[in-house]
Amino acid sequence: LNGIRSASSKGFFDWMQTHGADVICVQELKAQAADMTAAMLAPEGYIGHFHYAEKKGYSGVGIYSRQAPERVTQGIGHAAFDAEGRFVRADFGNLSVISVYVPSGSSSEERQAAKYVFLDAFMPVLDAMLQEGRDFIICGDWNIAHREIDLKNWKGNLKNSGFLPEERAWIGARLAEGWSDVWRQLYPEAPGYTWWSQRGQAYAKDVGWRIDYQIATPGIAAAAQAAAVYKASRFSDHAPLTVDYETALPR
Repeated sequence: LNGIRSASSKGFFDWMQTHGADVICVQELKAQAADMTAAMLAPEGYIGHFHYAEKKGYSGVGIYSRQAPERVTQGIGHAAFDAEGRFVRADFGNLSVISVYVPSGSSSEERQAAKYVFLDAFMPVLDAMLQEGRDFIICGDWNIAHREIDLKNWKGNLKNSGFLPEERAWIGARLAEGWSDVWRQLYPEAPGYTWWSQRGQAYAKDVGWRIDYQIATPGIAAAAQAAAVYKASRFSDHAPLTVDYETALPR
């Protein structure tokens, strides 16, 4: 969202009402509970659950769902990152939907180092999920472009955060372990950019990155029918990624 208040002013919630999704995951709230209006907490027809950052105007993730989840879990069990509001999980029957916001490392070497610490801490969480025997869909800003097709200017970014060999190898290893990149499964040759720098003419010229993924366990990933990146309106520097699954939430 690059700020839920900012996205709201740009029509995000109007789009949300017309879009008709069963579940919507959001990242970068940049707000705390006291900043949220009633319409942000529970838009008409939806229930919201959030993991706020302790720091004001920073990070934060949320899940909106038409159906009330049976259980909601916040955090990955790492105190420093859990204080940044980066993970919320909602369970619906045998399906779990997660909204995650992986740290960006582009601002400094210190933040890149922190990003690696997060990835190391998140890896066993992902491994444990695979052992649960549930369907998982993890929606989020992963801040990593996995392959050359996933960003326009890949040659110029080989040494930049988001396309570093270690980051790309980390995502590749998760996919090798059993997770599925749903967009790439559906569209092997379509770039599917979801983020554009706000500098220069990056958006107008479509010089983008695909860093927002839905990563899923094999069973639910196989039920994915179609996916799209919504660009008719612009709510932030990211564009919404939608996937249609041929499955019904439990009633």
